[in-house]
Amino acid sequence: MSDAFDLSSRTALVTGGAKGLGYAMARAFASHGADLFICGRDGAELERVAGELRNEHGRRVEFAVSDLATRQGIDQLVSDVERQIGAIDILVNNAGGGRPQPIDEVEDDVWDEFIQLNLTSCMALTRAFVPGMKARGWGRVIYISSIIAFAASPGRSVYAASKAGVVGMARAQALDLGESGITVNAIAPGPFLTDLPKRGYTDEQLESTGDRTALKRWGEPHEIAGPALLLASDAGSYITGSTLTVDGGLLANAM
Repeated sequence: MSDAFDLSSRTALVTGGAKGLGYAMARAFASHGADLFICGRDGAELERVAGELRNEHGRRVEFAVSDLATRQGIDQLVSDVERQIGAIDILVNNAGGGRPQPIDEVEDDVWDEFIQLNLTSCMALTRAFVPGMKARGWGRVIYISSIIAFAASPGRSVYAASKAGVVGMARAQALDLGESGITVNAIAPGPFLTDLPKRGYTDEQLESTGDRTALKRWGEPHEIAGPALLLASDAGSYITGSTLTVDGGLLANAM
């Protein structure tokens, strides 16, 4: 019986793939046989991670420095991918960010930057790589949303809007692309203990957030790997237009 999680004939692009959840997903794909293209803003970090993944898993791993907060950056990434590695079978739109501001203090440039980064870049990259997936009759598009798309917090209007937007795009695009053998889904992570919360949260905040989950702890980055592999592989071939919440049960807690 063939391994439904086998990705040995596939190539994946993971944006923001050199750290945090992006790195965890990229590593999982490589460990299951996929070739990789990763991008981000730190060239030295990308080079280090690409070398590490090549050495660990013997797969082809290419990378490019990219700024997805600009249209020019998106176009350059598409060009870099096509030149360096060619066809993309699995697209993980993971790169994103935010800057908390109360709604009456939201600045136009902050709105424009993070709607571009978190939402517009995802649409544009999908638009660029879907024709090749259609031609091959197989493809996987995964959007990384957030539980903040469903239960926000003060000051997160921009981030919540962008992350809710990718959930809506996944539903609509699943209908556009299903007949072509392409699935489109979103993952909505909850509290994962990446570098960002480690730097930005107090010990008290870390503890209180973990206590709100059903599991009474933060997620570790490697725990995103299983859900991503499911949606990226033939194991998830009948899942499309869905959002998989990976939050340790935080949204189940109404208090």
